[in-house]
Amino acid sequence: MRVLMALIFILGGCTCDANDAYIGAEYLGVPYLNDPLGEGVPPDTDPLFRDDAFDCVTFVETVLAGGDAGKLIQIRYRDGDVDFVNRNHFMETDWLGNNSDLVENVSKLYGKTALRHIVIDKQNWFRAVHNIDVNVPVQAVDLEYIPYENLGPIYPSEPMIVLFISGQDEKSDKIGTDLAVRHVGFLLANGMLRHASSANGRVMDTDFYKYAMARAENPSNLGIVVVQIK
Repeated sequence: MRVLMALIFILGGCTCDANDAYIGAEYLGVPYLNDPLGEGVPPDTDPLFRDDAFDCVTFVETVLAGGDAGKLIQIRYRDGDVDFVNRNHFMETDWLGNNSDLVENVSKLYGKTALRHIVIDKQNWFRAVHNIDVNVPVQAVDLEYIPYENLGPIYPSEPMIVLFISGQDEKSDKIGTDLAVRHVGFLLANGMLRHASSANGRVMDTDFYKYAMARAENPSNLGIVVVQIK
C-alpha cells in the first residue's frame, strides 16, 4: 500500500476527493523517530531520505514531496543546496519563508488571529547546540496564529498543514534562541489531525480539536497556524 500511494503522488497527485483524507495515509503506523534525517555526513550522518520512521516535521515534508527524494531536498534545504547549515531548521523563518511557493499562512480564514513575535538567533543556536560557528544574522518575524481561546473545530475543504505555537520558555533559553513552532501535522477535511506523534510513537490520526484543547491546558501553549498547501 505504501509503495502504491507513493506512486500515485509521484505520477501526478492523488485523484481522490479531499474528504477521502488520502494525504499521508500510506505512512499511518510508521514508527516515530526524533530527527531521522540528515545529510549522510557530519555533523548529521542520518540519511537524506527514509520512509520507515518520521518525526513530525519529516513526516510533513516527505508527504509534501510525494515520497520523492529530490523534491524532499528542495523542501528541506534553502535553494535545494544540501548542507547542514542550509537546512530549513526553523519552521518560523527558514521553512515557511523558503517554501513560500508551496505553502501560505491562511490562519485568518479560520479564526480571529494574533501575532507571535519571534526572534531566531540561529548563530547562537548553531554554537550552543551544535558547536558550529556560522555568521548568520538574527531574524525576526511576526507569525499570525489563532489563539486557543478563539479556536473552534475546523473542517477544511482540503487538507491543510497546522503548526502548534508556544510562547518563549525554558527550552528557548536552553537552545540559545526563541522558538515558537513545537509540533506540526496535517488537518484533514474530516477534522482529524494526521501527525507523527512522539507520545504514541507512530504516525496516527487523532481528533484535531480535542488534541488542540489538550495542548491549550498548558499556559505556555498559545494556539495554531493554519497553512494552505498551494
